[in-house]
Amino acid sequence: MTARSPLQNKSFRQLFIAQIIALVGTGFSTIALALLAYDLALNEAGRVLGIALAIKMVAYVFFAPIIGGFVHRLPRKLFLILMDVFRAIVVLMIPFISEIWHIYVLIFVLNLFSAGFKPVFQALIPDILNDEKQYAKALAYSRVAYDLENILSPTFAAIALLYLNYAGLFMINSLAFLISAIIVFGTLFPSDKIIERSGNIVEEVSFGIRSYMKTPRLRALFILYFGIALASSMIIVNTVIYVKDYLYLSDSTVAVLMGASGLGSMLIAFIYPSLNEKMIDKYITQFGVLILALVMFLMSYEPIYLFSLLVWFLTGIGLSLSQIPSGKIVNMSSSPSDRAAYFTAQFSLSHLSWFFGYLLAGQLVFIFGFSFTATLFSMIVIVCLLFSLLIWPNEENNKQMLHTHERFTHSHTHSHEDDHHEHDHDSDNEEHSHDHEHIAVTHEHKFFIDIHHQSWPK
Repeated sequence: MTARSPLQNKSFRQLFIAQIIALVGTGFSTIALALLAYDLALNEAGRVLGIALAIKMVAYVFFAPIIGGFVHRLPRKLFLILMDVFRAIVVLMIPFISEIWHIYVLIFVLNLFSAGFKPVFQALIPDILNDEKQYAKALAYSRVAYDLENILSPTFAAIALLYLNYAGLFMINSLAFLISAIIVFGTLFPSDKIIERSGNIVEEVSFGIRSYMKTPRLRALFILYFGIALASSMIIVNTVIYVKDYLYLSDSTVAVLMGASGLGSMLIAFIYPSLNEKMIDKYITQFGVLILALVMFLMSYEPIYLFSLLVWFLTGIGLSLSQIPSGKIVNMSSSPSDRAAYFTAQFSLSHLSWFFGYLLAGQLVFIFGFSFTATLFSMIVIVCLLFSLLIWPNEENNKQMLHTHERFTHSHTHSHEDDHHEHDHDSDNEEHSHDHEHIAVTHEHKFFIDIHHQSWPK
């Protein structure tokens, strides 16, 4: 039976519209930032943008876990609205800056708020869409939204620049964030989950990363993401170098090759829900990475325009196959109450991969050339794939896991709705906190790393 479209769910439909509006607005700012950098730095604009991109990654990598450690203390709706409003304010300030270092500061602050918004938003969707097939379609729709933003935002920005200067683009982005906040405010959210864990600041901040890295399938996903980031970085950083210095073609060819990659990505986004009914996410992800290894090798061949179009198209297919399932993989690896912490860890670690990917792709092509770098990246992606094959457990046997708990005593917020909390007192059905003892027990259930399960069963 075909799953209903997630867009039939009013809450998801509203949030999806908010996401698209915010994405298009962000695309406007990307174009505007390049124009602003050129105004301030002239021929050093590329260097300024490169530093700004690195600062964006720093905000994502280092501050997303900190935000994730504390976000559960706030209502999710209030948190998302605040992040949108703060982003609107920061973007509105950018046109008025007069020094290059102002760009760096505001880009850092802007992406600090984005590092808070994005993983919490991603973790909210599976709470809204309980049906796994609907959730799979929602992930595909999100991928389409990102690809459309990459393709359409520059076009919309070019049209807007016929009537506005780049300051107007920043104002449009600010308005987009405010509209997103209004839509979020009017959306019905599921009730916030009980957060059982408690601890000091270091434990709270590191919980998501520690739990993520203790989960075998997520360790494998992290390794794969390094290979994914290398392939993606070759497209983002070096398409212009490939076109100008190897194909000797015009600027418009850069857009054509980028469009070919986006088209391949969108194609997979549309067919992913059907593909997911025939293949589990583990195999889809690994197959996508295998394609990336092959196309990286093909990039090292003698540059031919039509051949390059095919390679870039296949790269988009590989990137989409390898990335769309990640939301489902993270979701199946975390309990509902800890989901935001896991998605924050995924957000931070994946962007750490891109941080190194951007640096390696830019520097190695500059020093050793495109062909050598593509071949090297192909070999690294294959190694990442081999590691994932070795350490990713058999998912088909991992639905229920038999494991043993030792006797221990601790204190945290809990209710009595699960097998771990069966003791008598006056507050049987309410959230409460007190010292309580867990007896030694061997039982079987779906396994997550959480406050009661600190290591993966052997």
